[in-house]
Amino acid sequence: MSQPDENQLTRPWVDWTARQIHDPVWRLRYLQSVAPAPLKASRWKSRKTIGLLTLLALGLVAAPLSLRRLGAANAAPPVLPELPAASALPPIHLVEPAVSPSTDVWSVEKASDFEVYSNGLRIENQYAVRHRPRAYVAFSMAGAEGRGGEKRTDPAGIVYHTTESLQAPFESSQNNRLKQVGESLIDYVRRRRCYNFLIDRFGRVFRIVNESDAADHAGHSVWADDRYFYVNLNDSFIGISFEAQTGAGEAATSAGNAQVRAAGMLTEMLRSRYKIPGRNCVTHAQVSVNPANMQIGYHVDWASSFPFERLGLPDNYATPSPAISLFGFAFDASFEQRAGVRLAAGASAADRGLVERAEAAHLSLAAYRKALHRRYLKILASQRG
Repeated sequence: MSQPDENQLTRPWVDWTARQIHDPVWRLRYLQSVAPAPLKASRWKSRKTIGLLTLLALGLVAAPLSLRRLGAANAAPPVLPELPAASALPPIHLVEPAVSPSTDVWSVEKASDFEVYSNGLRIENQYAVRHRPRAYVAFSMAGAEGRGGEKRTDPAGIVYHTTESLQAPFESSQNNRLKQVGESLIDYVRRRRCYNFLIDRFGRVFRIVNESDAADHAGHSVWADDRYFYVNLNDSFIGISFEAQTGAGEAATSAGNAQVRAAGMLTEMLRSRYKIPGRNCVTHAQVSVNPANMQIGYHVDWASSFPFERLGLPDNYATPSPAISLFGFAFDASFEQRAGVRLAAGASAADRGLVERAEAAHLSLAAYRKALHRRYLKILASQRG
């Protein structure tokens, strides 16, 4: 039997792939799995061969760059071991609230500057503006690589925000100031097309950007339900903002009772009109991501204390973060401090699932995250295109 060519062990794709596996044990196992067939016979057990492969596995990080360049001109692009499809990831299971929203909310009266609905909702239209028409792709969870997808124009969900704007004391002596601040805020968000709806301190609902159009409210963001995932939610989700401020990890809601009641009626109407599932009604802090450092929680408005139950919604804080599960985003100690107990628990649950899947793929967590990051960036680039 002829001796195997040891250069086979340093082919560029083997070298590159092994470099992505930071755990030395798993790196050695990978090299063993791609070793030429003769090495798997009796000579595999020789001290010389075992020593060679062990040194190769443990020393790849410090190996000369010439190994990586060997035959690079004719080598095929390196490929990581195949990642599981999104359908193989843990499903997102949420239970709808016991009191489901009415499916029969209808328009009672409609004028040029206001609308009234059967559930008591009144929407002020005098400030409404147009923006770019809503259009997006809903990606199937059956294929997380983002190929194809379903083109849509109706919103798939709702993202709740706070304006984080100046807050006057909510008392009768401040009435004029409250109205002045509110009017200034409406002018600001209208000019910038920030949200589809704004709920002021008095509980009045203002339509800002028509819901047939996209508002610039979510930026870089990720969410998923049990069938689809969504990247950059400006077009796919309606943006509703409360005139309010949120603090790090606050237990009590920062919105007033009038605002919460109005938000409940608005949510009920939108869910009725567009058949929006409760699991797709989420806060900005839950969906916001930062592609620059691949971490969640770039914006943390409503990171805690959102009154899901009072709006007839499931407590979506408990949902494992889709940005972590699908694309390997991470979070640090500062996020845990700002998020509060409920949202941090959802992030931690997603992170634990990521560790388990990395082990199942025989990759280090860092290598597995990198592969998921590339998946996300590829989808992001396709959306920009």
